Amino acid sequence: MAVADSSLVSNVSDTARWVAVYRARETARPDALFDDPYAELFSGQRGRDIAALMPRHAANGWPIITRTKLIDQLVLDSIVQGADCILNLAAGFDVRPYRLELPPSLRWVEADLPALIEEKEYVLANARPVCQLTRIKVDLADPLARAALLESVVSSAGKTVVITEGLLLYLDAAEVRSLAADLFKRTGIAAWILDLASPGLLKMLQKSMGPHFANAPMKFGPPNGVAFFEALGWSVDDVTSILHAAARFRRLPLLLRIVALFPEPDPRMPAHAPWTGVVKLRR
Repeated sequence: MAVADSSLVSNVSDTARWVAVYRARETARPDALFDDPYAELFSGQRGRDIAALMPRHAANGWPIITRTKLIDQLVLDSIVQGADCILNLAAGFDVRPYRLELPPSLRWVEADLPALIEEKEYVLANARPVCQLTRIKVDLADPLARAALLESVVSSAGKTVVITEGLLLYLDAAEVRSLAADLFKRTGIAAWILDLASPGLLKMLQKSMGPHFANAPMKFGPPNGVAFFEALGWSVDDVTSILHAAARFRRLPLLLRIVALFPEPDPRMPAHAPWTGVVKLRR
């Protein structure tokens, strides 16, 4: 049995390297769902070592690959529906402003910790985004700093869509509630794209990966699923099961293809089912 190594994930920012590994592997496929030419640069050996910790049923990274593709489409759909600003909170090493077909006039704002943004700017120094990209160094855990960020971005945009890809899992319920309230009270924010885990999946992740993620514990998996956000005023615009989408994309391992034949649980009562989905909320 392998010994848990909590030093690989020193903080939540290291998960950005882990996610980049799977984007790089997907990009290398002849039937790739997306093309991320920078993912390999960001993953590095640390990212590959973290990816090696994944349990066997998800070792090929299908949940992250599928999540990426689903959020890509929601972003593009939001722009068609009139969004003129995308605010990516805890953006990590996401490079959608470089790889998606976006209008040049679109305003895209990335917010993350200073060290991560500095590394990202160094790696992408010679790359050119396809839209109007701004990066802001901020500690999103600081409520005052987060409020100032939201005010500065939303006040100068007409219709903002927020992305929190891979973020909520590492927050506790009180932190998610605070963030949800901050976003909801700003009328310029039209929608919020997020990924969500059930209590059953959270428990599974904590058991299989928790010892390795001691410095970035996984916390959020509300028993009432998307109803957690509805209670805070949000309306559910779209919910897509990552498992079922992965089956459609032909990314599921053989052992899980049978599971995908069964109906998904109610996203308002996921309970003990190991469910995860991509959700779009609207005001």
